[in-house]
Amino acid sequence: MKIRHLALVLGLVAPLLAASSRPLNILLIFADDLGVTPVGAYGNAYYQTPHLDRLAREGLRFTDAYAACPVCSPTRSALMTGKYPARTHVTDFIAGGVFPWARLTQPEWQKFLPLAEVTVAEELSARGYVTGLFGKWHLAKGYLPPQSVAEGPDRQGFAETFITHKPKSSDDPEQDAHGVEKITERALAFLEKYRAKPFFLELAHNSIHSPIMAPKAVVEKHRKRAGGDRPENNPVIAAMMEILDDSVGRVLAKLDALGLRENTLVIFYSDNGGLLKDGAQTPFRGGKAQLYEGGIRVPLVARWPGVIAAGRTSAFPVTSVDFFPTFLELSGRPAARGAVLDGMSLVGLLRGQPAPARAAIYWHYPHYHAAGVHGPAGAIRAGDWKLIEYYESTLTGKGAARELFNLRDDPAETRNLAASEGGLVEALQVQLREWRQSVGAQMPVVNPKYDPAKASQSGSKGSD
Repeated sequence: MKIRHLALVLGLVAPLLAASSRPLNILLIFADDLGVTPVGAYGNAYYQTPHLDRLAREGLRFTDAYAACPVCSPTRSALMTGKYPARTHVTDFIAGGVFPWARLTQPEWQKFLPLAEVTVAEELSARGYVTGLFGKWHLAKGYLPPQSVAEGPDRQGFAETFITHKPKSSDDPEQDAHGVEKITERALAFLEKYRAKPFFLELAHNSIHSPIMAPKAVVEKHRKRAGGDRPENNPVIAAMMEILDDSVGRVLAKLDALGLRENTLVIFYSDNGGLLKDGAQTPFRGGKAQLYEGGIRVPLVARWPGVIAAGRTSAFPVTSVDFFPTFLELSGRPAARGAVLDGMSLVGLLRGQPAPARAAIYWHYPHYHAAGVHGPAGAIRAGDWKLIEYYESTLTGKGAARELFNLRDDPAETRNLAASEGGLVEALQVQLREWRQSVGAQMPVVNPKYDPAKASQSGSKGSD
């Protein structure tokens, strides 16, 4: 009887041991043009996102998470490679905008992610992970096929891919215009198919990118709710967030149904802040294409049951380049010694250990954008301090001067302290300049064809 009882116990324990020794699954849900404002867990009661809010309650919510760039393609490149956009030279949305009469001429930047760059998907695939990307890619030479095929995600380590695009303004909002349903269906099928294997799955939604649209009934429901008239509360975006949140809920429910919850790290993140014409980024200043917090601070929530304590928050500044080293360490084999990476692993932080030491994080956006302000710029955040440098002023002595903010005391960036903190401004300026030199950042140059009467005129060459 004792032998039989021991065998029974071992028979029950063995599968549990096998499951616990399996590599951790990684599910990245990646929103488009989404700042923190429309995510309920960040404090705005108008936007109803119960599944994302539950994800935050069950895991870790970062209050100071950033995108590597205020527009999409560079952030996506940074996430894929672990390198700052300034290093890879993928510094604008592909294929960018043309401003032939602006004060500065934009550099000849890299308008696709080269196949020679090693992506996190390639690294995880080599470690035995099944990889999938469903949704937006936007790292190829073209936005649409056939020009988008040669540098597609299937050439960069993703075994299963399904590419979707933002809708045209003429598309029917009643017909899954942003492709959320299509992406969700693919995700559910992927999880079912690879339930027994370690996987890295990225759901790269086009929502809530403009043109903003959603089924009329859902929009009207939110239009009738209190607060819909506030500048940060857009009923159409509220409807889009409800649909996106429902997708998150369905995917999380599938993980539960398949018994994958405990062994899956779920991350929700975004590529940049929201577009100001669609809604204020309250409580932050600015929006997409700007280096104010509204353009670069984004939601980041991570859930890993049994490891990440439920309900945690962290004010540690993190950015897009941190995902690459984090995911590799979680796979059981960190990045190779000597690999050129700008990010740091967040594994210890996820496990509840003290935050790692970080001197600063950086931005370099040497471009003009229709939604931008003050032209090409760079920025550094070191501790609580943030300096924004405008390259027109640096290179010509004209245009907006440098701005310095204390983000602990003034997260809305209402008080420029550059005049009263001259020593700090110069120290951060030196640090930012040295960083640009270290990564080989491309700078704009003075434009001999500058015409103030036509400086703001542009000709967009792609979709952002």
